Amino acid sequence: MSRIVRIGAATAFFNDSRMGIAQLLAKAGKLDYIIFDFLAESVMGGLGRGLATGTGQGYAADFVDGYILPHLPTLLERGTRIVANAGGLNPAACADAIRAGAARAGLSVRVGVVEGDNLTARVDKIVTGEIADMFDGSCVHEKVAEADRVNSLVAYTGAFPIAAALAAGAQIVVTGRAVDSALALGALIHEFGWGPEDFDLLAAGTLAGHLLECSAQVTGGTFTDWRDVPDWAGIGMPVGECQADGGLVITKPDGTGGLVTVGTVSEQLLYEVSDPQRYYVADVICDFSAVQARQVGPDRVEVSGARGLGRTDTYKASLTYDQGWRASATIPILGLEAGAKARRTGEELFARAGAMLRDSQLPPFDRTRCDVFGGEGEGATVAICRLIADHPDQAGAQLLVREQGSAISHMSVGTTLGLAAGMRPIQRITGFLLPKSLVTQAVSVDGRSVAFEVATDARGEPDAAPVPADPRLPDDADPQFTVPLIRLAWARSGDKGNLFNVAVIARSPEFLPYIAAFLTAERTGDHYGRVLGHQRRLPVERFSVPGLCALNFVVMGSMDGGVLASTWIDPVAKGMAQLLLDIPVPVSPDLSQRLGS
Repeated sequence: MSRIVRIGAATAFFNDSRMGIAQLLAKAGKLDYIIFDFLAESVMGGLGRGLATGTGQGYAADFVDGYILPHLPTLLERGTRIVANAGGLNPAACADAIRAGAARAGLSVRVGVVEGDNLTARVDKIVTGEIADMFDGSCVHEKVAEADRVNSLVAYTGAFPIAAALAAGAQIVVTGRAVDSALALGALIHEFGWGPEDFDLLAAGTLAGHLLECSAQVTGGTFTDWRDVPDWAGIGMPVGECQADGGLVITKPDGTGGLVTVGTVSEQLLYEVSDPQRYYVADVICDFSAVQARQVGPDRVEVSGARGLGRTDTYKASLTYDQGWRASATIPILGLEAGAKARRTGEELFARAGAMLRDSQLPPFDRTRCDVFGGEGEGATVAICRLIADHPDQAGAQLLVREQGSAISHMSVGTTLGLAAGMRPIQRITGFLLPKSLVTQAVSVDGRSVAFEVATDARGEPDAAPVPADPRLPDDADPQFTVPLIRLAWARSGDKGNLFNVAVIARSPEFLPYIAAFLTAERTGDHYGRVLGHQRRLPVERFSVPGLCALNFVVMGSMDGGVLASTWIDPVAKGMAQLLLDIPVPVSPDLSQRLGS
C-alpha cells in the first residue's frame, strides 16, 4: 500500500469551536497536518474595517492565542504541521505573533507566510469600468464609486505557494485568502510532488480539501438525518487519509460523536458548488460529476472519481464594501394574540420612525422588514418581533434603535424587555475574475524569501457537456401516490453571493428517476419563489451528478443581496434545502407502500 498522508480539519469558519484541535491531538492518532479554515467573504470585510478604523490587526488573533499556542508543544513534539488561512489581510503579522508567543514559552517554530492576495491598496487601479460582477454582470466600478468605504479586495489564490513554504521547512504556514481547499491541496502537492499539469491529481486533492474544509459538516454536522447523528457535543473532526494516486478515505477519530456515511460525505461534497462539472479553483478546473462515495467500514467512506479539466488564467476576486447602515431589534411579546400584537408593533414602530425621519429632514429608510416568529394558536403564546431597517445615514439607523425601546410602554400589552438592538454598517460583496498576471505572491519562512512558481496560463477547459433533458416520470409513477422528498433524498444548501445551491442526493439509485422527472428547474424555481415570498419564479439552473445519484440546483438572484446585506433570517442559506424537503414527489404505489407514506 502506498504511503498515506493523514490530514485533520479543526475549524470551518472564523472563531469556530476550539474543541477541534484539542480533539484531533487527543484522539486522532498520528496526523501529518491539521488545517484551519478561518475566512469567508464577510470575514475579509470585517478584518478590513478593523484595519481601517484601528480596531483590529487584520488577522484572526484568536487563532494564535486560542488555537495554536496552547497546543504548540504537542504539535512540535509530534511533528504535526499546520496550514491555516487565519492570516486574513495581514498574514505576516499573524506569523510574527506566533513566533513571539512561542518565544515567550521557550519554544522555536518555523513559520511560513504566503502573501500577495491582498489587493485592497490597488482597488483604484484594478477595478476599472470594464470589470463586471461574475454573477449578475453589474458594474463593479460603480459599486466602488458609491461605497462609503472599501474594506477589502482579495484574490483567491492557490496551493503551490503553500507547498513551497512546506518544502522550505515551515512547521506552520499562514496564508491570506487562499482557496479553502488549497490548505489541504498544498500539503498534498508537497508530500507527493504533484505538478501544475497533473490535473486529475490536483482535482483529487481539491476534492479532499473541499470535503475537509468545513470540519464537522462532513462528519454529521448539519446532516439531513439529524436524529441519526450521535453526540453533537463531542462530534468528531474529519480526517482525510490521502494517497499519491489521489485515493481518499474520509474518517474521524474513534470514540467521538457524529458519523461518516455516504450521506454525510455526499452532502458536503456538493455544498456551495454550482456546476459540479466545472468547479473552478485557482489551480485546476474540477469535474466532480462522476465522483462516487463508498462506505468501506464504520465511519469510513472512500471517495474517488474526480477529474481535472485544466486551469484558467484568472483568479476569483472578492471585494467587500460598506454602503449604508442597518438598525435591528428583537422584541418579545407575550399573551393572547401575541402574533397579531407583534405585527402591529412592527408597523407602528416603522411609522413612528418614518415620521421622525421626516421631521429631522433625514431621508426615509431604504427598506424595512418585520418578521414575526411564533404567537399563533389558541391561548396565551409568545411571539418574537424582529425588525430590520436600512438607512443611508448612521443617524437614521440610530433613530430606530432608540425608538424601539419605547414599545415596552407605548405599544402592545405583553411587550417585555428587548432581546437585542443595535446598528452596524451594511457590508456588501461583489465578485469578479482577475487575470493571474496581476497578482504577485510572495513566500517566506522566518523572514527568508522562498522561490516558487505559479502557472498563470490557461490550459485545457474543454467545452461544457450538453445538459440532459428532464426525464419523463417512470411509467409506474402515479400522481395519487406521493411521498415527501425527504423520504427519497438527503439535501444540503449553501450561499454564494446572491445565489444559493441545493444538492438533492437520492438515498437509493432507484429513487433518482422519480426525483429527476418531478423536480425540474421550473418547478424548483416556482417553489422557492413562493416560499421565499418573491411572488415569482426564481431563475434556477439544474445540474446532474450521476456519480452520487444527485441533482444540484442553483437558485439565482435569491439571497437579498447576500450574507451581511440580506435582511432574511437565513442569509447564509443553511436552511434553504429544508424548505424543499417536504415537497410531495409522485412515486409508484409499491414504492409509496414501502416508504410508509
